Amino acid sequence: MRRLIDILVATVALALLSPLLIVVATAVAIDSPGNPFYASWRCGLAGRSFRMWKFRSMVPNAYRKGPVITARHDPRITNLGRILRVTKIDELPQFVNVFLGDMTLVGPRPEAPGIVALYTAAQRRVLDVKPGLTGRGQLAGEESETIPQDAEPEHYYVTQLMHKKVHSDLQYLETRTPWSDARVVLDTVGFVFRAWSRSK
Repeated sequence: MRRLIDILVATVALALLSPLLIVVATAVAIDSPGNPFYASWRCGLAGRSFRMWKFRSMVPNAYRKGPVITARHDPRITNLGRILRVTKIDELPQFVNVFLGDMTLVGPRPEAPGIVALYTAAQRRVLDVKPGLTGRGQLAGEESETIPQDAEPEHYYVTQLMHKKVHSDLQYLETRTPWSDARVVLDTVGFVFRAWSRSK
């Protein structure tokens, strides 16, 4: 049932959002010439790697010019990219990942293989489910955007945020129901609207 809902929602979302996706892709290419999309390796169900799609919010080849973890004030982020990140519009291409079955609508946010390699055996239980387009940990603010400006991004994320994020995800999965997933989706919509209002 969850897979069927994922396919239906992803199909409808991609169809309805297609004009916006075209506009954003064009704007990204104009703002910072290059491929408007960015695919990064993430760990999914059972630790299997997949390419997660986003609108590119940083300069081309940014992965060669700085750390894997991106803080809010990273100079590699483009002007348009900052807006896309704040409003979460950069995440919209992940509906393709949901449609393909790499991700589900609600679940733990996927991490890069290098971060997953640091998980303890207990924390790796978070890989027993598909990663989500949105999740409780993301809404709780346990993301890289909260890293202080004067901190080294990867060290801060690993020592201050990663464990809290995984703990939050594991707690959520223990009591997860279709209704709690629906609540996360609704909370995400509210989160995005508030972020959009602040960005104006």
